[in-house]
Amino acid sequence: MRNILRFVFLLLVLGSLMNKSIFGTKVAAVAYDRPSGDPRQSRSVVLARHGAVATSHPRAADVGLDVLKSGGNAVDAAIAVNAMLGVVEPMSCGIGGDLFCIYWDSKTQKLYGLNASGRSPYGISRQVLKDRGVRFIPDEGLLSWSVPGCVSGWEALNGRFGTKPLADLLTPAIETARDGFPVSEIIAGSWQASEASLRRWEDSAATYLIDGKRAPRFGEVFRNRRLAKSYQLIADKGAKAFYSGSIARAIVKFSQQNGGFFTMKDFADHRADWVEPVSTSYRGYDVWELPPNGQGIAALQMLNVLEQHDVSAMGFGSSQYLHLLVEAKKLAFADRARFYADPEFNALPVKELISKEYGIRQNERIDGAQAATQVPAGDPQLERGDTVYLTVVDKDRNCCSLIQSIYYGFGSQVTPGNVGFAMQNRGALFALQERHLNRLEPHKRPFHTIIPAMVTRENKPWFCFGVMGGDMQPQGHVQVLVNMIDFGMNVQMAGDAPRLRHVGSATPTGRRARGGGTVQIELGIGQDAVSELEQKGHRVQHAKGVFGGYQGILVDWEQGVLQGGTEARKDGAVVGY
Repeated sequence: MRNILRFVFLLLVLGSLMNKSIFGTKVAAVAYDRPSGDPRQSRSVVLARHGAVATSHPRAADVGLDVLKSGGNAVDAAIAVNAMLGVVEPMSCGIGGDLFCIYWDSKTQKLYGLNASGRSPYGISRQVLKDRGVRFIPDEGLLSWSVPGCVSGWEALNGRFGTKPLADLLTPAIETARDGFPVSEIIAGSWQASEASLRRWEDSAATYLIDGKRAPRFGEVFRNRRLAKSYQLIADKGAKAFYSGSIARAIVKFSQQNGGFFTMKDFADHRADWVEPVSTSYRGYDVWELPPNGQGIAALQMLNVLEQHDVSAMGFGSSQYLHLLVEAKKLAFADRARFYADPEFNALPVKELISKEYGIRQNERIDGAQAATQVPAGDPQLERGDTVYLTVVDKDRNCCSLIQSIYYGFGSQVTPGNVGFAMQNRGALFALQERHLNRLEPHKRPFHTIIPAMVTRENKPWFCFGVMGGDMQPQGHVQVLVNMIDFGMNVQMAGDAPRLRHVGSATPTGRRARGGGTVQIELGIGQDAVSELEQKGHRVQHAKGVFGGYQGILVDWEQGVLQGGTEARKDGAVVGY
């Protein structure tokens, strides 16, 4: 009888919420039968006084917490978490991919940025691909390879800020890869979606498929002893095992035997670079991203447009707000397609693009009543994707915002020999047009999608967060921040709230956008807003699985408490002590 009453109550709550006015607008919402708090919130905010870890897998979060409890700092925990994610979520990340990080060091009271993305082979060129009849670099296979930067990122972070030996931090991941782990629900679904492509490559099938035929199922224990051996080599010999030792030799040998371009020089000459984070202010908060070759400044460009409007008065989920969000995104992504590239090869107008003056001019291009169908890049007056995001804040309030990826699910789909990991396909993001800033050139970094973020207030870290998911990432950054700053949501609700994703913008590969693109929405966006968006000329469709994955930790300095949030779109967890 009690279960029947609970079911009836849930139906009543759902029925009332379908037309409930929240923040001044009618929105349909997913409801949870929680005894208190906003019924659209999936779980309570996780609170901790000393340290907290938020990431996309509970096992990885637990490992990070163990490191913090044993005296390690935020960087130590982040490396251990990242290594574990490479084991338990291999389609999204791993040492075959790249890494970016924003780090707040409590001793120097300063932000540091790390770009640990890799470069194209010396031996590849546009002419070589033209001779092969290649118009766009394929998403799968060896032509999409660039040197993986992840391990160099671990080494740089550990050397500058770490307190524990890298070998100690890799030990939990080595043991889990060797002994096995039960595959979680969402990860199992992603794994299954890649079965066919993994079967096309013998070593990928042997590494990632049961009996070389099928993906592990939800709850099934999976082992990757090959990866355990590669991790052990890095634990024993450091990054040189990857860039000048047996791992590099195995990748280069496979490349040369299968039509690739890698040589040992490509690996020996790789380096991770410390870079200065860039920022804009948004209603009194300083929002920090990394400069190109990543896309982080797109979020800053969007915020500079939104700040000129009373977003709070528009209301969460209103067609007015959603239209503004989409149009601001179109403008930022038009600039992204033209100006975001490797700064070592081009003079990029980053300062101009994220300036308030440019934001004012961009805002003037928006028609509040009509969706734009053709959006050229602005004039700054020059003088897809699978990813893992993690954040750690420790007892000293060192804050680590780290994102790591192999791009597509299982990257290039290719595992070179018995190394135990797939290689990324970041090279597919190069353009082949002669005059494009992001054009393919030897030993060059491609445009990159993965972006960590941090928000400071009064020169202290306030919010350490990220939203993984290809082109969704800057759109997700903006929506989470607006949810918190303009709509007053807490750190959990800001991620749970239904999101929007605009697709169809021109890309830095030189592929042009057609029409005004499509606005993808989650079920929590109300039908009234959908109808009004369509009246403005937007193509709107419901979708699932394309809205990224959020993790965030907010620092409450007054109470001395950390507030952590994760979301139901991933298998993740926030843990603290």
